[in-house]
Order: sequence, then C-alpha cells, then structure tokens
Amino acid sequence: MTHIPLALYIHIPWCIRKCPYCDFNSHAAASGLPESAYVQALLTNLASELPHVWGRKLESIFIGGGTPSLFSAESIDALLCGIRALMPFRPNVEVTLEANPGTFEQDKFRGFRKAGINRLSVGIQSFNPAHLQALGRVHNREEALRAANIARTAGFDNFNLDLMFGLPQQTLAEAMQDLQQAIDLQPTHLSWYQLTLEPNTLFYKQPPPLPDDDLVADMQFAGQALLNAANYQQYEVSAYAQPQQQCRHNRNYWEFGDYLAIGAGAHGKITHPADGSVTRYHNYRQPSEYLQHAPQGNARSGTQTLTTADLSFEFMLNALRLRDGFALPLFSERTGLSVEHLQTGLDQARQRGLLSVIGEQVRPTEHGWQFLNEVMQLFLED
Repeated sequence: MTHIPLALYIHIPWCIRKCPYCDFNSHAAASGLPESAYVQALLTNLASELPHVWGRKLESIFIGGGTPSLFSAESIDALLCGIRALMPFRPNVEVTLEANPGTFEQDKFRGFRKAGINRLSVGIQSFNPAHLQALGRVHNREEALRAANIARTAGFDNFNLDLMFGLPQQTLAEAMQDLQQAIDLQPTHLSWYQLTLEPNTLFYKQPPPLPDDDLVADMQFAGQALLNAANYQQYEVSAYAQPQQQCRHNRNYWEFGDYLAIGAGAHGKITHPADGSVTRYHNYRQPSEYLQHAPQGNARSGTQTLTTADLSFEFMLNALRLRDGFALPLFSERTGLSVEHLQTGLDQARQRGLLSVIGEQVRPTEHGWQFLNEVMQLFLED
C-alpha cells in the first residue's frame, strides 16, 4: 500500500452551554465531568482500533468537541501519555486542542503545553458583544482578546482563531471589524466561515434575522481581500494561514488521508492494507452510551465499506475544497482507483469552465470556486 498519512481525532463532547447554531455532538455539562473514566475509555477505544493500523505512525492529533479545554491539564497529559504508549508518533507531530475563551486560565494552558499540545484552536466567533450574545456564547469581548494573549504567554506560537460572518443583523462594517480584530491578534491560522442554519439546531427551528445573500457575498469578498493583504493565504474554503502554517490535520482530511477516531460520536476512515478497501466508521454518539461500550472495546456503532462510486465522489468532495486542488496521482494513491473513474466528470467540468487541468494538477477555476457544489455534482454517479 502506498504511504497514506494517519491522523487521530479525539472527541470530548461536553461544553458549558449548547450554542443555538451548533450541530456538533456536544452536550451541556451538568456537574462534574467524568474525566478519568472518559480518558480510560478513550485509551481502551484506541487500543481496540490498533489492529487496523499496525506499524503506522501518527502524523497529527486533533482534540475537538464540545470544549476539550474544560478538561484539566492532568487529564490531557494522561490521555497523551496513554496514546504515546500505544502508538508511534512521527517527528514534529501536530497536536491541536480546541479551546473556548471562557475556559482560559494561564496555569492550565501552560499545563496543556507541557502535556504536549503544540497548537490551539480558539473558538472566538465574534468580538462584538451583541453578536456574541445572539450566538449564545459564554465569553465576552474582553475574554476573547485575553485568550489570544494567554495562548501566547503559555508558549503557543501556533494557534488558530475561529470566526464567523453573516451573523444575525451583522453589517458589512461589523464583519470587517471582527476580522481586523482577529488579524491584529496575529494568529498563525484563521478559520473564517459563514454562519449556516443546520438541522437539529435551535437556530434552524427559530431562524434569526440573517443578512441577505448579496450582503453575505460582499462580506466574503471584502474579508478575503483583507486577509490576503495581511498575508493570510486561503488554502481551503474557510481556512487561511500564514506561510508554512496550514493545519496539517485538516489538510489530511481534504487530501483523503486516513484517521482513527476515538470518543463519543467520532467518525473515522481507514484504508486496509490487505485489499486496499476503505472503511468509514462512527462511535456511539451519547456520552453515556459511549462510556458503557468503549471500555468493553466495542465503541463503534456503525461501519461502512466505501464502494467505487463512493470513493470517487468522496475524494473529489474533499480535494476540491483545496484552493490549489490536487495532483491526479493522489487520486489513485488514496482510492486505489485509476484516474479513468474521474474522466467523465473532469471533461464536463472543463467544458463548463469549472475546473482547470494543467499537466497533472486539477484545480477549481475562479468561476468553479464560486460554484463548488455544482462541480461536486458532476462526480456523483447515478
């Protein structure tokens, strides 16, 4: 099997309060969190997945949620020590922890850094008090600003800020103020994306007054120009990075790499060396169910082997989110399929001016970049 990078995603499902726009598997924490029991369940979960990846080394780890920074530094240290005992890491492995400003304490974040976390992703969403309130965020503007300073003082020279636009009743000026404030904090990476109303959220049931499509488009174009001028390069639909600071873990998703998944509701993808087949799986979603099954070594609640049609479509669904697209040999490396499987879709996309193919590099044109959903449809097999 060609070398396919392997990452690890860890889901910690608790947060202080469920936000009205959030469709992630997150649950408002009642009283004390079962940190020790959950860490042990995660490690047993990982041990049960090892037979599928013997001999492979981890390129990156991402601890997401929920709000993983609710856990103590001691728990995160125990978790990472346990993972190291089970699996080999590549040199300079990227280890990201998601954090929310309301949970930032200097000593705690020094502890995270000491435990081996070398990248933070901080969920800001907005610096505007009215918009933070509308989004149901538990932090305020001052805490958001303080979080970036604490991150730096705690030794994190690599951190992402998460920011949204198209917020309820947001003006173009307000969206640009938010973005400029984020840029002024000099994160190495910015995730900047439009608020969307997802099913199974409070906002979907009770939609707030959102800016119209034309205003959202104005925000997007103005924001991209602002980021570009500040030397943040867009490399994915909603990801912008300073030079050499792209998120390796997320890039592995877009390039159809493999990833183990541990934790409640986590989703994984593994390529099997014997026959090259690709399996997707997911774990029990409810924390109580997960804590019941994972310690027994059976955290998975569903598994699916991808068909040829699935592989072609899912590869394109991911790879075309990258601004520079992908090199054709990557398709064969990651799917085991010949490029002929893409030929019809590629021809149609080129004819419509949606994709360019220069040598072996496939990338969306400027027009295609604006209509990515239309491009994806061309690779859906009936």
